[in-house]
Amino acid sequence: MDEPLNALADRLWQAAATRKPIAPLREAAAALDVATDARNAYAIQRINRDRRVRGGDRVVGRKIGLTSRAVQQQLGVDSPDYGSLWARGAYGDGDEVAKAAYLQPKVEAEVALVLGRDLDAPDATVADLVRATDFALAALEIVDSRIADWRIGLFDTIADNASAGAFVLGCDPVRLDRVALRDAAMTLTRNDEPASQGIGSACLGHPLNAAAWLARALAREGEPLRAGDILLTGALGPMVPACAGDQFEARIAGLGAVSVHFA
Repeated sequence: MDEPLNALADRLWQAAATRKPIAPLREAAAALDVATDARNAYAIQRINRDRRVRGGDRVVGRKIGLTSRAVQQQLGVDSPDYGSLWARGAYGDGDEVAKAAYLQPKVEAEVALVLGRDLDAPDATVADLVRATDFALAALEIVDSRIADWRIGLFDTIADNASAGAFVLGCDPVRLDRVALRDAAMTLTRNDEPASQGIGSACLGHPLNAAAWLARALAREGEPLRAGDILLTGALGPMVPACAGDQFEARIAGLGAVSVHFA
């Protein structure tokens, strides 16, 4: 099974390297007689993650995808998925990113958590997560897909590192006892025009529910969250396509603002 999984991982790797999106990976998997289940998709994700680490990049945290019930229903799934965050894809508030570095980027506003302790229990609770979290930040995720026209299914997005691109962190850390994340309203603007709105409860009822799910899932896989990890807990509202020249800013109640400019 390793050979066809490596072949599928190569397709995604080459799509990223050449900036040329590919047809849905599930179609190539069917041609290779590879089952398009989540376990095989995560195996493909790990192949390219290990390849990227060997190339000198560093995993600095994790992202959660599919936290919206509407998106889950669209893809026929009943749980989120996850991918890795990379040091080379980390930006600060107000930074400029190169639009040409991405294939078909979109932007969404999220709550980021930064851990102060390890979370290695496969039955981790929200209380465990609260104790382990050092602070929260406003964040933007630049999602991207190596699949042409975003024609993704569950297998495609998991294998493609949960459609991760890059992320932007705000610079105003807030302790969890100083903010009510469930009711935190979010407004995302593009070029000073409203582009997306949402609220913390749109993310599995509460961003901490999503983060606790991630902690349990990773612990069961033997890859637990560690102190210092950054967690992107999922979109608070619809994602917005990004074009060269666009300026995005998200404001999340209690967490402040975060912005990015596409060169």
